[in-house]
Amino acid sequence: MRNKITAIFLGLALLLAFQAGSAFADSKLDTVVDSVYGTPYQTAGTTAKGFDCSGFTMYVFKQLGITLPHSSYDQSQLGQKVAKDDLRAGDLVFFNTSGKGVSHVGIYVGDGKFAHASSSKGVTISSLSDSYYVKRYLTARRVMNATSYEKYANDPSDQADGGPDVD
Repeated sequence: MRNKITAIFLGLALLLAFQAGSAFADSKLDTVVDSVYGTPYQTAGTTAKGFDCSGFTMYVFKQLGITLPHSSYDQSQLGQKVAKDDLRAGDLVFFNTSGKGVSHVGIYVGDGKFAHASSSKGVTISSLSDSYYVKRYLTARRVMNATSYEKYANDPSDQADGGPDVD
């Protein structure tokens, strides 16, 4: 009985140690988004004191060395169009929330979710499958080239062999 308890504690300690180690494998994109999570919404905001949607995406990408304009429409004209089924972390996702075309932008973070500056919640993570966003989704654009993606958005824990993804 004592050996079983010891084995259970040892297994639990190993499990916790493994999980703690993997928590540090987040990408730089994840780290930047996490650092401003909860920042309040501010019309025309572009700093960690307050963001509008395109100010948030502009800020995050600036931290990654990529310059974006401060307009969701202008951002929707950049990069390459990406099918919804082919989204990868770092892709910009666009919505029509005003009834007049592109009016909202967020950053796809994986698992069907995107980070954005919500006018009601500030910087938050939402699901593309939320009924509100499903009805308003327009398109997605890839603004990071393969090198930038590997450097900033690809979580190293996604790669079993530690080698780079090949497009």
